[in-house]
Amino acid sequence: MRITVAGIGYVGLVTAVCLADLDHEVTCVDLNKSKIDMLQTGRSPIYEPDLEHLLEKNISYGRLFFTTNPKTAYKEADLIFITVGTPANKDGTVDLRYITVVAETIAQQITNDVIICTKSTVPVGTNEKIKQIIDNLKAGPFITTVISNPEFLREGSAVFDFFYGDRIVIGSDNPEASETMEKLYAPLHIPVIKTDIRSAEMIKYASNAFLATKISFINEIAAICEKLDANIDEVAVGIGSDKRIGNHFLRAGIGYGGSCFPKDTKALAQLAGNVQHSFELLDAVIKVNNRQQSLPIKKAKEVIPSLAGKKVSVLGLAFKPGTDDIRESASLKIMKELLQEKALITAYDPVAVPNMQKELGNNLSYTNDICEALWKSELAIISTEWEQIKQFPLSLYVKYMKDPVIIDGRNCYSMDEVKKHSIHYISIGRPTHIPETVHFNL
Repeated sequence: MRITVAGIGYVGLVTAVCLADLDHEVTCVDLNKSKIDMLQTGRSPIYEPDLEHLLEKNISYGRLFFTTNPKTAYKEADLIFITVGTPANKDGTVDLRYITVVAETIAQQITNDVIICTKSTVPVGTNEKIKQIIDNLKAGPFITTVISNPEFLREGSAVFDFFYGDRIVIGSDNPEASETMEKLYAPLHIPVIKTDIRSAEMIKYASNAFLATKISFINEIAAICEKLDANIDEVAVGIGSDKRIGNHFLRAGIGYGGSCFPKDTKALAQLAGNVQHSFELLDAVIKVNNRQQSLPIKKAKEVIPSLAGKKVSVLGLAFKPGTDDIRESASLKIMKELLQEKALITAYDPVAVPNMQKELGNNLSYTNDICEALWKSELAIISTEWEQIKQFPLSLYVKYMKDPVIIDGRNCYSMDEVKKHSIHYISIGRPTHIPETVHFNL
C-alpha cells in the first residue's frame, strides 16, 4: 500500500518506520524542515531502542521517504495516518489546532479515494469533525473514509509494542475500511478489536486513565505503609498475585509523567465535565500524582532543613527509562523546586541531558557519568529507574558523597542491600534506613 504518515513526532515516526518494515511504501510529511533533513540522513530526532536501525534499513531499501511538501505526500496515497500532536490547553482540554490544519491540508491535496486513519489521541467525536472538514473542502468527488486507530505504544519499547502489541483497535462505520486495516496489520498476528469510531476514541483515554489510577492507588497504599511500618514491595507482591488485579503498574514511586498519562487523564476529566459528569475518582488520581512528584523534596527537607547551597545529585531526567522524553517528568518538577530552594544541582541521565538543557538551561550542571554527579554531593535523589542506576553499587555512594543521604523515588535498591551500607536511605512506602553513625552538614 502507498501510505502517508502526517506528523513525524514520536507516534508518527515509530508508525512509519514499522509500517515500512512490513514492506509498504511509506511517505512521512512534516512541516519541520530540520527534522525532515535529519531523518533523510537516517538519524532519528528521538531516542527509542531499535528505531534508528530500522530507519536506516528501510531508507536503504527504498521503502521510506520524508518530505515537507503536502502535495507530494498526499497525492495518490491509499492510506493516510494522522499522527500530529494534540497538546493540552491550560484548562486541561485538548488543543486540536494541528488536527484541524492537517485535515484541511489533506482535503486540498488528495487526488483519489482514500482511508484516513487517526492515531493521534483525540476527544470522542473528533474523527467525525475530521471527516466533515475533509468532505467540505476536498477538490473532487473522492470517497474519503475516516477511521480511528488509537496507538498503545510505550516509550522505551515502542518498536516492540508495534510488532508484539496486546491488541489493535479499529473504530469504523465502514466494513470495507475495517477489512483493509485488518489486512494491513495481519502479518503482526495481533488480536484486532473492531468498534464504532466513538468507542475507539474512548478506549485510548480509558486505558491510560485506568493505568494512571493503578499508579496513584499503589502510591496511596505506600503512604499508609510508611505510617504503619509496612513494606510496599511486599504488599504489592501480595495484591498483584491476584489474577483479577495483576502485578503491572503496582510499583510505588514518585508518580507518572510523559506525554500521555498527565495529558490524557486531564482530558478525560474535562470530557466528563462537558457531559455534566463529575469524574471524582480521576480527579483524585491527578491530585495524588501531583503530590507524589513533590515528595522527594518534602522528604529531603525532613533530613536537611535548608537545601540552600547544598550540592544535590538528581539521577535520571527522562520520565521513564528507555527514552529521552522529559515531558511531565518527575525530575523536571523536582529540579524546579530545588532551584527555588537555591540548591546546587548536578543532573545525570544517559540520554536525556540535551532535552533537559533546552528546558532548564545552564541553571545547573549536567553529566552522563553517575560518579561525577555524586562527587562530594550531600543529597542524591533518584527520579528515573534506569538500569545504569539500578546496577550502580551502593558502596560508590559512600565513596563519592559527603555523608550520603539518598532519596530513592523509584525504590531501585532492595532493603537487604541497603542495610549493608552506611547511608541514610529513604524510599517510597518502605522503612527508612539510618546508619548507626551519621552526621549531616545542616
